Amino acid sequence: MTITGTGTDDERLRRWRLVLGGGAADGTGRALSGTDAAMDGALAALYGGTSGGDRRTGGDRAAGLGASAPSVARWLGDIRTYFPSSVVQVMQRDAIDRLGLATLLLEPEMLEAVEADVHLVGTLLSLDKAMPETTKETARAVVRKVVDQLEKRLATRTRATLTGALDRSARISRPRHRDIDWDRTVRANLAHYLPEYGTVVPQRLIGYGRASQAVKKEVVLCVDQSGSMAASVVYASVFGAVLASMRSVATRLVVFDTAVVDLTDQLDDPVDVLFGTQLGGGTDINRALAYCQSRITRPADTVVVLISDLYEGGIRDEMLKRVAAMKASGVQFVALLALSDEGAPAYDREHAAALAALGAPAFACTPDLFPEVMAAALEKRPLPIPEA
Repeated sequence: MTITGTGTDDERLRRWRLVLGGGAADGTGRALSGTDAAMDGALAALYGGTSGGDRRTGGDRAAGLGASAPSVARWLGDIRTYFPSSVVQVMQRDAIDRLGLATLLLEPEMLEAVEADVHLVGTLLSLDKAMPETTKETARAVVRKVVDQLEKRLATRTRATLTGALDRSARISRPRHRDIDWDRTVRANLAHYLPEYGTVVPQRLIGYGRASQAVKKEVVLCVDQSGSMAASVVYASVFGAVLASMRSVATRLVVFDTAVVDLTDQLDDPVDVLFGTQLGGGTDINRALAYCQSRITRPADTVVVLISDLYEGGIRDEMLKRVAAMKASGVQFVALLALSDEGAPAYDREHAAALAALGAPAFACTPDLFPEVMAAALEKRPLPIPEA
């Protein structure tokens, strides 16, 4: 079938031709030239052909980035010329997944050519042990660039939101006028409502506490470092560093697979944290929670955040008993299936349901929502769980 059109239809035919790919005009009657032909070639190199993965099939298209750094570097330059940054990041990710180009990232000139994002950082961390010394400094520079961008985006809002939550959680009973928490004050004095005046006469004022330098809350971030959690590990390291910079919060960062590693002493630099992780391997959530539980000294003032897809390779019943015990002692327990922008993650639904039955609902969380989740946990109010 041939698609035809004139005038205002020309742009539509052009777009269809780029979507369909394949030979010559591929049924549209619209041949490509110039920039369009170059864009089509860049797409064909990645998505054309019939071999490997789930690439599109048809016509003369054939996947052909080649297995050499120069050809891939040229392709990376092309896609950055023709497509916006968000599309470039998707294409880079597809190239790594579909065409097995991860090993080429071990070459410094390749790293200098790529568009840095969270997913690229995850790939670099998974390759860390195989990375030659000549590449490691370039890799750290790439990771540093992404981390700095994330901190700039997330730090200010996180500190402001959590500082407010900490102030509100330290309520006082003889506040100055500007420190009165009117919502709580009214609710606490409803028995003193005077209908003839249509108002409440408060007998007891409740106010916000003022910020102090003393540690008010303890936060434990317990992060699954299995391969599927790469983006979550990146975001957790950034948030861990932000929390550690707040004097009124004592922050501990624990990462785990089948082993448990405490990275708290590296929280002043999230890049060091990331290179201290080891993506991949199995998962023993029970063992990680046992370690976290052993470090809790003030249960009523502690928030434990488990970030995991809940695919447990350890002892399931013991894991659930630990969560129940922590909650019974006064710990606020938050279970995040993912801390990323990737949408609904794959996770163990049975374990998620079991946690929900214990009063610890498990849900995915975007980085932008995380400050609100933490604020709610610090104030011991219902978590802002996003709709499924």
